[in-house]
Amino acid sequence: MIDILYAPLPYEARLPERSPGDVDLLVIHCTELPDLGMAREYGERVLYEDRGTGASGHYYIDRDGTTLCYVDPHRTANHTRGYNPRSIGIELVNLGRYPDWFRSDNQVMTEPYPDTQVDALVALVAQLMTRFPTLRLVAGHEDLDLARVPASDAPGREVPRKRDPGPMFPWDRLLADLPLTRITAAPPL
Repeated sequence: MIDILYAPLPYEARLPERSPGDVDLLVIHCTELPDLGMAREYGERVLYEDRGTGASGHYYIDRDGTTLCYVDPHRTANHTRGYNPRSIGIELVNLGRYPDWFRSDNQVMTEPYPDTQVDALVALVAQLMTRFPTLRLVAGHEDLDLARVPASDAPGREVPRKRDPGPMFPWDRLLADLPLTRITAAPPL
């Protein structure tokens, strides 16, 4: 059993509720930010004025394995376009392409995921699979959001909008330890 610190975002109560049977997909993200504090700051931003909510994963795991719940998984968080009602989003603190996410010459992600962080992820997912018996699929954010955007340094070139969790993520380890099926490039339901 993993210790989880419940630290709800200010707008959590405005997010739609859902039943455990509606959840079948886990989406792995990385924050593409330097630390948990900055990730929290981004999560607290209200981006959808009509609803008074923002973009956030359900869970955040720091490099040392500290695990926080920003949005109760019985609510729909805004973390992956087209997949939110059926998924749980887990954010791993990792630099990714920070701070120039869309520069054409900054698309390589090189920060490895520490063993303590991956151990915490495996433990969290095992716990979630008990709470959500229909949870059987997993994807990276990069697998589901295939959009491309103009490069910030070369508007005539395009780069992926999302690359997380990126090439350093240990998919083999996650899939060896848990009975999940990875899906890629699936159309939204």
